[in-house]
Amino acid sequence: MARITVEDCLQQIGNENRFALIHLAVERVKQHRQGAPFPERCKNKEIVCTLREIANGMVNFDNVRGLKKQLQEQAAVTVDQEADTPPAAPAAEA
Repeated sequence: MARITVEDCLQQIGNENRFALIHLAVERVKQHRQGAPFPERCKNKEIVCTLREIANGMVNFDNVRGLKKQLQEQAAVTVDQEADTPPAAPAAEA
């Protein structure tokens, strides 16, 4: 089954280079681990779900790069918000 998925993925990205496919899949799995949601529910491992996303045309090099920038911006905003929040006052001891 995985071989068919890989062949479908190669057709979707328009490239016969398996190394480019691996790079794309790894970047997408990293995004999922950083909190990017899967477009559809998947019971399999991350890599299988990612290959299905690629085979269905949901993921390509352009939108992976865009999502990577978006996740980095969200992380920067979160860090800025945490830095702007004053520390909690220590509890008074009785």
